[in-house]
Amino acid sequence: MVKPHDDSVAVALCRSDELQDSGKAVAFDVLYFGRPEAAFAVRYQGQVHAYLNRCSHVPMEMDYQPNEFFDTTGHWLMCATHGAMYAPHTGHCRMGPCRGGLVKISLSEVDGVVHWHTSGQFTPIKPP
Repeated sequence: MVKPHDDSVAVALCRSDELQDSGKAVAFDVLYFGRPEAAFAVRYQGQVHAYLNRCSHVPMEMDYQPNEFFDTTGHWLMCATHGAMYAPHTGHCRMGPCRGGLVKISLSEVDGVVHWHTSGQFTPIKPP
């Protein structure tokens, strides 16, 4: 989980129980430097993580079915188009064609609710 900036705003994303370890993601949209982008949140080893839904090899969405990002082992986020594999807890590319890692979005989990946090890079499509 990336620590939120002091001036960030927490935007409610989903109930905590909607994210199961190595299970389906929860999709959401953000403005990334002012441009609309798809994003997703997952739970891995008990922790929540979120990224732009954009492979670092070629900037295209990664899920092979809606909200399906984990490979069959449940230990890697996989780009369905090129097979690049990313570590769920860091977004770093571990194998396959890639240029760097996934773009991480700050999350927090409080009182059974997962929130994503605004920053200089990320703002809501609609005001929170």
